[in-house]
Amino acid sequence: MTTVLIVDDEKDLRDGLSQAVRDLGHEALDAASGREALAIAGANKIDAVLLDLRMPDMDGLQVLTRLRAAADGANVPVAIITAYATAANTIEAMRLGAFDHLTKPVGREDLASLLTRMIRSRARRSPTTDLSDADGLPETLIGSSPGMREVQKTIGLVADSDATVLITGETGTGKEVVARTIHRVGARANGPFMALNCAAIPPDLLESELFGHVKGAFTGAILERKGAFREADGGTLFLDEIGDMDLAMQAKILRAIQERVVTPVGGKPQKVDVRIVAATHRDLEQWMKQGRFREDLFYRLNVVPIELQPLRGRPSDILPLAEHFLALVSSPKKQLSEEAARRLASHAWPGNVRELRNAMERVAVMCRSEIVAESDLVFLAASPAPDADENGGEDGRLPSAVEKLERRLIAEALAESKGNQAEAARRLGIHRQLLHAKAKKFGLGKRKDPD
Repeated sequence: MTTVLIVDDEKDLRDGLSQAVRDLGHEALDAASGREALAIAGANKIDAVLLDLRMPDMDGLQVLTRLRAAADGANVPVAIITAYATAANTIEAMRLGAFDHLTKPVGREDLASLLTRMIRSRARRSPTTDLSDADGLPETLIGSSPGMREVQKTIGLVADSDATVLITGETGTGKEVVARTIHRVGARANGPFMALNCAAIPPDLLESELFGHVKGAFTGAILERKGAFREADGGTLFLDEIGDMDLAMQAKILRAIQERVVTPVGGKPQKVDVRIVAATHRDLEQWMKQGRFREDLFYRLNVVPIELQPLRGRPSDILPLAEHFLALVSSPKKQLSEEAARRLASHAWPGNVRELRNAMERVAVMCRSEIVAESDLVFLAASPAPDADENGGEDGRLPSAVEKLERRLIAEALAESKGNQAEAARRLGIHRQLLHAKAKKFGLGKRKDPD
């Protein structure tokens, strides 16, 4: 019989998980704190750990680090389960070797699937790290939709490696943000990050931009140029829109990536130590069939693929992103009215996150009130509601689609705030009375405010 250690400072949650684990045919041990969990793990053979993130004496990431450092706990799969999932703690947990990172509440079927996977597989050992700055990771990857959380988990897994990453997605989905996050949280964070847009540089200049040139190599080369590969030595080179590179340059890039050797124009081969992250909005597999992209380069780049969904495919991220961008550019911080939030949620965002950010910057400048009204968003072109959501799609009617999104966002906020409507309203940026009315309408539980 397998033994599962459940660590959570809330007794009801701990007891509920313990009972569910026993019902699934496993033995359950429970701990109310991080220190108690480490003591139990040291005295018992543990096959899997379900670990809460926020605890008073020692948080889940610190417990995970201690388990990874212990000889008898290094290979025990640990799943972080939290009501407070953020990009920072998701990435850091996966980077430290967590088996998975889930948000509360966890359903019975999901728990059964998780335990089956954990028991069958032993999470690979990850290097330990100092967590003193873990809470200081900037929140650049806003969003808690399933698609974005998978991206965050992948970043955490690949950050400390030198594996080449290929990021795909429509224009404006945030591919460079992902690339910078991989660099910032990884082992090369102290090295340089160089970004080069391959589509923005004429083909006859691209070789010099990538590999550099020596003085006098061609007319106008009055100074030596290092090039992006050598500028990024010891760090990360981000090759954006690599799908727009011509075939001749693709062959040279392939050699540089394979051998980590570049030859400046007019110069001699030089070794470089760079981590390659590439991105494109093109369908490279289709382009390979058309003879427009080298097959060998595709497979060299596509070691770790990361696909970014368009914003219309993750509508629950729209309002958190909008509020984030408003907070960045408005002072004092502006808030979205209910009508404005509904207008944003119903827009299709063909320009994705970039369009949303530009819209919020415009609102910050043009709106004179601290509350953004729907009339402040009239510049948004009429468009249908997002045509997909994480639960399987909408029924095609705008009021129904917006109502479903509204209900889900309120439910998530209430879950994260443990039913505290004042806190949930603050998270959503709406008045408490409005949230209370909406929660009552949707049947989302009783009012619970602080004393």
